[in-house]
Amino acid sequence: MNDYLEKILKASLAQFELEEIPSIHLEAPKVASHGDASTNLAMMLAKPLRNNPRAIAQQIVEGLDYDESKISAVEIAGPGFINFRFAEDYLYDELSSVIEAGDEYGKTTANSGKKIQIEFVSANPTGPLTVGHGRNAVLGDTISRLMEWTGAEVEREYYFNDAGRQMRVLGQSVQARYLEQLGKDFEFPEGGYEGEYIKDIAAELIEEKGDSLAESDEWKPFKEKAQAEIFADINSTLERLKILMDSNFNEHSLYENGDIDSVVSRLREKGLVYEADGATWFKTTEFGKEKDTVLIKSTGEPTYRLPDIAYHANKLDRGYDLCIDIFGADHIATYPDVLSGLTALGYDADKVDVIVYQFVTIVKDGQPFKMSTRKANFVTLDELMDEVGADVTRFFFLMRSPNTHLEFDIAQAKEAGEKNPVFYLQYAHARICSILRKAKEEYSFDSEVKLNLLKEDAEAALIKTIFKFPDAVQSAADAKEPHRVINYLNDVASAFTTFYHDCRIIGVDTELAQARIILASTTAQVLKNGLTILGITAPERM
Repeated sequence: MNDYLEKILKASLAQFELEEIPSIHLEAPKVASHGDASTNLAMMLAKPLRNNPRAIAQQIVEGLDYDESKISAVEIAGPGFINFRFAEDYLYDELSSVIEAGDEYGKTTANSGKKIQIEFVSANPTGPLTVGHGRNAVLGDTISRLMEWTGAEVEREYYFNDAGRQMRVLGQSVQARYLEQLGKDFEFPEGGYEGEYIKDIAAELIEEKGDSLAESDEWKPFKEKAQAEIFADINSTLERLKILMDSNFNEHSLYENGDIDSVVSRLREKGLVYEADGATWFKTTEFGKEKDTVLIKSTGEPTYRLPDIAYHANKLDRGYDLCIDIFGADHIATYPDVLSGLTALGYDADKVDVIVYQFVTIVKDGQPFKMSTRKANFVTLDELMDEVGADVTRFFFLMRSPNTHLEFDIAQAKEAGEKNPVFYLQYAHARICSILRKAKEEYSFDSEVKLNLLKEDAEAALIKTIFKFPDAVQSAADAKEPHRVINYLNDVASAFTTFYHDCRIIGVDTELAQARIILASTTAQVLKNGLTILGITAPERM
């Protein structure tokens, strides 16, 4: 309907001969009695047209040519809002389309033809995924799902590095535990990796190799074994969360294929790289930063910015229309330098969209909570799922805006009641399924459904809420904020509760019961589609 309203509004605007037509924003009025859709277009035009908004609104309304089978009335309210009321026939016709769409309802074509790459998780294989990685993983996967629901071709990519100091220390840590378990002398590396998972990997090596590696000073076999085991653990964790990556990209390949050297050389040619104090610097002051930025330390070790510039150049060279990065708040100071580097190299940095999420605190009984130190001094993502389940884990990571700090309340997450927000939505779906099962036992339908029997206010309100689903999906995709889908689904569950309270399904005339059963079934479908986008199951029984 919004597309239709926008079309007729633009046609009416032709009378003003505007040089530029402003964006037309349509939303449901805050007060339901004011109508079904509203626009502030007249107020936006007050300045360019130098006229009173209500007078402009009157001209727009008089110029509207609309189908009365879709719109029953157009009214001007307040300082110049234009409110539309949908016709009853439109509600029934559109509801029929929703029913027919089924599992596909809510999908749009806004991003059709676009190739989008989304990089997320990207933890180096030095240990199991933690709670911090969890918010990254779930955000990345759900944003991927939103982009797919709006028509895009999406590639989920995991970026990692299996070289450098971190991996050397990992290998040396496993080597030390290997020697320890063999009863031999060992020296644990400074800053080495702690936790039972290191001991477990060492024990597996002993089973496979015996003591054949005991006399070697080489740490690489230990690193290779640890990397393989940790990646298997990471992939298993992601699979529990219904996350499957499409590709993996190794940072080390950027060194091997010369991309790192090429970036430095190209920036140097542009006069944006210089040497000072034994280090290589990037002139980020040219891009508005107060100080220049080190690309290569005096030790010869690159900072994160250099391989990240090369990696993002590689992404854009692969022809993506948009590259989305999911980063923790610790990246907030570094990614602008990467974008500046891309701009300097001649790339369109607007094709890179960075989502920065805030960190997670695990809370129980109002206090920071650690469930286990089985694998080190942190809470692993698997431990969290063991405690509350995968569905709850996904939901809690998504229920707040990414740019807000998230307190993951274990007590709330484990509660099987309405105080648990994911239980509330899953129960709404299961409850409708239960109602439908009972109705099937009570009624036998063999006639065509008469949707025009749905005339109660609560029925109309539920139907109109259902119609908002595609816009809710598109809004969440555009903003890259999955919590908007959750907010919408809460509205659906609330509207259904009101409908079920006001409108009996069982114990009424057969034709009316049939229409209400269809409406209840469609509500369940919308809840299921929304939960699918969130990567959460829609149970039929609870």
